[in-house]
This record gives sequence, C-alpha cells and structure tokens, in this order.
Amino acid sequence: MTYGPVDYLSFEFQNEKLKGEILPELYQLIEKKIIRIIDLVIIQKNKAGVHEAVEINQLSPDLLSVINPLNVEISGLIQVEDINGIAEVMANGTTAAALLVENLWAINFRDAVLRADGKLLEHLRVPADEVEEAMA
Repeated sequence: MTYGPVDYLSFEFQNEKLKGEILPELYQLIEKKIIRIIDLVIIQKNKAGVHEAVEINQLSPDLLSVINPLNVEISGLIQVEDINGIAEVMANGTTAAALLVENLWAINFRDAVLRADGKLLEHLRVPADEVEEAMA
C-alpha cells in the first residue's frame, strides 16, 4: 500500500471542555477523503498524576460505536514511549489524544511531482498563529 504524508499529532483537553465537537469534524475530513487516521490512542491522566492509555481496540462497545466511524486502522505505530512522553507534559485531570493522520489529499499531487522527476527539498509546517502574526 502506498501512503501519503503522515502527521503525528497530540492534543491535550480539559475534561470538562470536551463537548462532542471534535469527532464530527474528523468524520467530515474522513468522509471527504482528505485524511485517514492510521492510529489513535486516548490517554487519561487522573488528578493524582497517574496516566492510562487506551487503544481503539480496547474501548468499551459504547465508546467504540462513537469512534468507529473514524475507521482507525490501529497500526500500533504510536508506541509506549510516545504515550509516556505525552503523559509527562499533560496536566493532572486531563485527557489527550495521539493520532497518526495520513494526508490523502496530497497523494495525487505527490505522484504528479514524482512523475515529473521532482523531489522534495523541504517540508515545513508553520503554526497558524505564526502565519496570522506575520500577515497582520
């Protein structure tokens, strides 16, 4: 299987701020074939600072039914070291998500560049806040 560029992302959330707004946005990106989720791990850190990671295949049936439309591959590429690194910087009483996201939108463009014997010279992601500041 040929993959497009893959991004590793991790996000931390205050539990009380999770209102169900994120999954519908992910569903849209997947449905439109803009991205594909290759791996997803949920990490919870309790108020005492102890963390627990849950892979998609370990979720309860109720929670799995909510997340299942994401069609996560469960590749196992997010490792214990990644999870522990995230947990170290998480605040107590929060939840984090670590994702590997394939950028499906880029595959045809990349293939066209390769057919023209092009090669990637640099790939840099500029955070949105830096762009907004520079454009102001």
